[in-house]
Amino acid sequence: MSTRVPQDRRRRRPTRSGVLLSEDLIVETALRLIGQHGPEALSVRRLGAALGCDPTALYRYFHDTDDLVLAIADRIIGDAMAGFVPGGDWVASLREMALRVRAGYVAHPRAAAMAAHRVTRRVSEIQAVDTGIGLLLSAGFEPADAARLYLAFIDTVLSHAATEAAFQALPGQQREADRRAWRDVYQDLDPRTYPALTAVRRELPGMADSSFEEAVELMLEALAARAPEVRARPAHRPDEGHR
Repeated sequence: MSTRVPQDRRRRRPTRSGVLLSEDLIVETALRLIGQHGPEALSVRRLGAALGCDPTALYRYFHDTDDLVLAIADRIIGDAMAGFVPGGDWVASLREMALRVRAGYVAHPRAAAMAAHRVTRRVSEIQAVDTGIGLLLSAGFEPADAARLYLAFIDTVLSHAATEAAFQALPGQQREADRRAWRDVYQDLDPRTYPALTAVRRELPGMADSSFEEAVELMLEALAARAPEVRARPAHRPDEGHR
């Protein structure tokens, strides 16, 4: 069931400071507060102070802070997908969707942890899901497969994007310590105890990099290999081009 506040309760009204209160302004302010102070900043009291209004005025737009969290999650999706038009290549279009989601979460790393696992029930999310499933349907997948495989795809995208965003949200000193561990701690391990890590020792500093794009490519390759349009294509014979 939707928890959206009825339209007649969301009339635009000025705050004490003369600012015209709106759902968009509240979401923008919440994103700014979370970006500056973390998820704990999301309270009716702090929002009211930032907007110059009585905290109870926010309940004309959102039932509670969880309702606001869903709106924030949908705003991130909407901003990320703004202007996206799927092309004729369904794999390339899914790749662009994935990169846009990642960019949206990295742009709001502290809000990403609150948003990635939620179902917003709002327009931006609904449009994105419709687009993604539509791309798989265009590849020839049956409806049940399209829905199931889109879930696997988007869960992979969201999980990796949220992990990358969470890393970006760490204080700089902690991020550098984690990166340095691959160059320092993992370089000095006993080869008798850790033979596999010793064998790839020179590659380990790369473990500090994001695996997002490689994970997405693995998922896209798997989807492309299973697409009905690929399975239906006649097998190529080595002498085919020499007749």
